[in-house]
Amino acid sequence: MEGLVRCAVCARACLVSRMEGPSGPCQMGRNARVSSCFPHFGEEAPISGRRGSGTIFFSGCNLECVYCQNSEISHGNEGREVTDDQLAAMMLRLQEVGCHNVNLVSPSHVVPQFLAALALAVEAGFRLPIVYNTGGYDSLATLRLLDGIVDIYMPDAKYDDDRIAERLSGIRNYVRVNRLALKEMYRQVGNLRTDEEGIAVRGLLVRHLVLPNGLAGTTGVVRFIATTLSADTYVNIMPQYRPCYRAMEFKGLGRRITVEEFEEALSAARAEGLSRGLPLKSIRP
Repeated sequence: MEGLVRCAVCARACLVSRMEGPSGPCQMGRNARVSSCFPHFGEEAPISGRRGSGTIFFSGCNLECVYCQNSEISHGNEGREVTDDQLAAMMLRLQEVGCHNVNLVSPSHVVPQFLAALALAVEAGFRLPIVYNTGGYDSLATLRLLDGIVDIYMPDAKYDDDRIAERLSGIRNYVRVNRLALKEMYRQVGNLRTDEEGIAVRGLLVRHLVLPNGLAGTTGVVRFIATTLSADTYVNIMPQYRPCYRAMEFKGLGRRITVEEFEEALSAARAEGLSRGLPLKSIRP
């Protein structure tokens, strides 16, 4: 847990001491906090499969998205503090009930705790693939610690404009940090690979939430994915934005996206040669 003394676990690198209690933007201390732990059937098909993805929702977040749909967890730190032993027990329980994988949701600020728990779980017989489900503002140094440990990276690629990212998610240099992180994730695991049942076993799956009024910069995001990573990248272009949390305080975020905006996002992805993860036909948001 040396990394928590002057914390640079995530890309914020705020250098606070988390060993003495909750601190920094994430408001996490020595132990992780967990909001919930259960088999999730609402993830992408290769992740949830038939038996569910074993999701562990961590409290806190290193982003401050004003439209967060889980603000009670991400900003309100709803959940309970868990020791490394308790976190390991959660992972083993998800394996016991038959989940395809263990899915770490918002793990960027709790990687040291996860690694400590994983070591305990492996000693006790844990063997499931690990899904790293992140907002995409990740430290390269931390990601390199996960090389050979994380099987499936599932990051967001939220924006194509740093000014919009800072205004809506409260962080600087998101585009550069996110793209370096995605390149490192891709280097480690490559394109998404599935077994004979269509269940993901290793690789990269990128999520992109379409925002109203073009605020997410979808064209630039998908162009980066297709040209710098791979045109075979599995991409989920998501239409489910709705005004939540503080969204109504910010210009351009006060409504759901239109059918036309979603269609434009899909067309932009297809124009760059992307197809994996995209719907075969239009889906009304």
